[in-house]
Amino acid sequence: MACMHLLLFLCSFSLTLQDHAPPRYNLSLDEPADHRWESVLKHYDYAYLRETMDFIFDAILPKWVHAIIRPLAEIDLALLVRDPYAGEIKGLARTLGVSIGDVMALNLCYEASAFCTSIVAQDKKGNIYHGRNLDYNFEDVLRNLTMDVDFIKNGKVVYTGTTFLGYVGLWTGISPLKFTVSGDARVHAEWWESAISALFKRSSPVSWLIRDTLNEARDFQAAALQLSKTPIIAQTYYIMGGTQPREGLVITRNRDGPADLWPLDPLTGQWFHVETNYDHWTTPPPSDDRRTPAIRAMNATGQENINIDTLFKVLSVKPVQNVNTIYTTVMSAAFPEQYITRIRDKI
Repeated sequence: MACMHLLLFLCSFSLTLQDHAPPRYNLSLDEPADHRWESVLKHYDYAYLRETMDFIFDAILPKWVHAIIRPLAEIDLALLVRDPYAGEIKGLARTLGVSIGDVMALNLCYEASAFCTSIVAQDKKGNIYHGRNLDYNFEDVLRNLTMDVDFIKNGKVVYTGTTFLGYVGLWTGISPLKFTVSGDARVHAEWWESAISALFKRSSPVSWLIRDTLNEARDFQAAALQLSKTPIIAQTYYIMGGTQPREGLVITRNRDGPADLWPLDPLTGQWFHVETNYDHWTTPPPSDDRRTPAIRAMNATGQENINIDTLFKVLSVKPVQNVNTIYTTVMSAAFPEQYITRIRDKI
């Protein structure tokens, strides 16, 4: 009876109810890196963006991190960052009239605080669907800065992602007809200490590896290998969906490599996986258990009914969607035209 009530609740939702699509922009990869974001930035108020940066710094950036990163980035950004990200950060700083170090610090802030829910699922026909909620603590500010971006080269969309203005990485994206990927933070202590140490070793920020992989990987298998083995600055989860049956995977990452690989296995009943911010083989804390309601909603929906719309509805169940949820994206690599993002109204 409880499952029936939940299924009726799911069916009462509409994809656009009280939500709205973010702006969508083209970003040309053929442009020099330090000019790429200019066509996007012109749609925003620079003073508001500068105020937003200060707010985020005050909220989560330790003063010692700012004291280290800001002068080093000003002197030699290449010490910390490779191209094209170095060029894009320099261009953002120049256009906004802020220091290079501040834009670099802003990108690290976004890396530190992505609390999310991701789901990958396979329907009865073998189609793979992938959805995610992205949660941040300062959601009121970031709702105004959320955007979908089509990254274009030689007149063709190479990949699409959802991000925040000023952030050169991606936590959510699709490489059309190849794979989808989302990233969820892996909860652990001493994030800043480990991240700064790894950054000086030239390890990749978590979200930059997602963007690299979307740009470079030729297929699902190559993407899984790249996301599993490339050194990164912090532990995380990479959730992937492909175009073929069983191409669904949750990669639990340590900084230097995979801690666990968790593929879909529909033949044994594992037609979907839910990943939040805790290792799937452990029990999430009662104070932040989004996993259990998501699993219940997926089971109530059923494999025979899963699709883009019903996955969005699952991600709308409380507390899977919660007061900190900024946006929901649902996608399928085999159907790239169905890449749908909605900024969520505060509940």
